[in-house]
Amino acid sequence: MKSKLQLPRSLSEEEFTLLLKNTRKLKHRIAFLIAFESGLRISEICNLKADDIDFKGRRILIRNGKGGKDRITALGKSFKPKFLKYIPIFLTPRSLQRSFKRAQMLAGIDRAELSFHSLRHSFAVRLLERGMALNELQMLLGHSNLSTTSIYVRARPESALRSYEQYF
Repeated sequence: MKSKLQLPRSLSEEEFTLLLKNTRKLKHRIAFLIAFESGLRISEICNLKADDIDFKGRRILIRNGKGGKDRITALGKSFKPKFLKYIPIFLTPRSLQRSFKRAQMLAGIDRAELSFHSLRHSFAVRLLERGMALNELQMLLGHSNLSTTSIYVRARPESALRSYEQYF
């Protein structure tokens, strides 16, 4: 039997702001920010080194990401030079997951389906909603196959519904 395809779970910008306000430790906030604005996986954040961040070029080199692949992605606009001293973050994926769930609870975001990885999903959904080409998003996310990236097209049908209104 074929398993049911789950749509990516993402946070709105308002929910993300609430999440950050309810995150106690700066290191955790920085990790959340990198996932939300740059699309890094939790393991990529835990392995990130300060030398991998090109602040002037506003990009991040991901070394040995999923599948052993390197890639370059954008450095989010909210990342400040002072954050570099906290990289590497010296946190485990498990501690970041727990911090995410704690901040979610404190923020009153009552959505059990959310996880730290939802921050990466939020990055992808936001870029598509703002008009980024699917193949460009594929490159930033480090997906080998475009069909993996295309799942984000179905995550938020609002854009398609707005387009429908123009054509019908």
